[in-house]
Amino acid sequence: MKRILSLNAFDPNAATTQAGAIASRLQRRAKLFGAGSVLFYRQPLEFVRGQGCWLFDAQGTPYLDAYNNVLSVGHCHPHVVEAATRQLGLLNINSRYLHPGIIDYAERLLATLPTAGSSPRLSNIVFTCTGSESNDLALRLADRYTGARGVIVTQAAYHGNTALVSQVSPSSHRHWQAPEHVRVVPAPLGGARDFATHVQAAIDDLARSGLALSALIIDSIFSSDGVCADPTGFLRAAIEAVHRHNGLFIADEVQPGFGRTGSHWWGFQRHGVEPDIVTMGKPMGNGYPIGAVVTRPEILKSYCDDVGYFNTFGASPVTAAVGQAVLDVIEREQLIDNALRVGAYLREGMRKLAGRHASIIEVRGAGLYVGVQMKSAGDTTAGTIINAMRDRRILIGAAGRHGDVLKVRPPLCFGSSHADNLLSALDEVLTQMDASFT
Repeated sequence: MKRILSLNAFDPNAATTQAGAIASRLQRRAKLFGAGSVLFYRQPLEFVRGQGCWLFDAQGTPYLDAYNNVLSVGHCHPHVVEAATRQLGLLNINSRYLHPGIIDYAERLLATLPTAGSSPRLSNIVFTCTGSESNDLALRLADRYTGARGVIVTQAAYHGNTALVSQVSPSSHRHWQAPEHVRVVPAPLGGARDFATHVQAAIDDLARSGLALSALIIDSIFSSDGVCADPTGFLRAAIEAVHRHNGLFIADEVQPGFGRTGSHWWGFQRHGVEPDIVTMGKPMGNGYPIGAVVTRPEILKSYCDDVGYFNTFGASPVTAAVGQAVLDVIEREQLIDNALRVGAYLREGMRKLAGRHASIIEVRGAGLYVGVQMKSAGDTTAGTIINAMRDRRILIGAAGRHGDVLKVRPPLCFGSSHADNLLSALDEVLTQMDASFT
């Protein structure tokens, strides 16, 4: 499988216009990091400062960030920075000491979940440092609780980079081969009503191989698969099939969580389903490494009866301070409502562009997570657009099994004026490209 990132990556073997200090740093980085040196864009960018939805290079040139969901409430948000700095100057210890901050944060975070408080549902939380760690632990919890190994994922899923999680992340491999215990199903793009049918077929195929179902793991916006949000509720039948066969539903909320899809805190809420395990990651810390796993007490106990799990820094005082600050900002600045309103405005603008440009096939998404399906001219369309937008100082990404979906997922403070800037630049880029599709 083609690695989606390669459509938007710097090729150190290709000609570059970078010169001077940046060229020197490119050479030093390539030498030090070797094959692991991955950079965005054919002409890489070097940033020295961030603020809100903007990134700035050494010359002070602003770039509109419509890609980076890690800084979920905006680059260098002063309230988050102050909270982290204050706590770092006071105390930061490992998770095996008592500290009131992490208890307060856990209670507040669990209160955002739809079934929090209705014991014994989603009422236990384990903090980690990354989404990869969260999904790794979630898969282990599911295996232990169900006594099974079979896992179902979508064709271009990405759930992390540990040894275990990379087995269920087809999009992270150039040539992915499904392990014996993993089954893939098509992403529900354009045919959401068939998703449950595909999940049931995967369960049946596992059974024919003598494997029982442990878990279905998906993110409810299907971000790496090309972004699929609608119709709301289509996940329900698939989850019911999973539960009929004693499997668990793991909701990977690293991408759609914390209000990004608008109207709800969590992406799965749009579909009216309740996960058995919820995983969280980078957006919850606005750049500080925080992750979490939320589950039912009996699922966690089943695992911890055998394994004394702890995470050294996952539940530190700084984790608590930063996490609380992010929740403060989301609530005080009404960022979930903003995601709903500005996301609708942005998608409507994209659909108007589709009426003028034959290269746009479909606009999908929810809140401030938008996927624009492009007509493919070879494998270069999305990469060409992304780099042309970079040249106009606007940053977006790519998704989809073939890398033919423009991915727009800006910080949650993204406003309608930012959307106008993006739409205007994209209109200009597509106008120049239209001749390729006639």
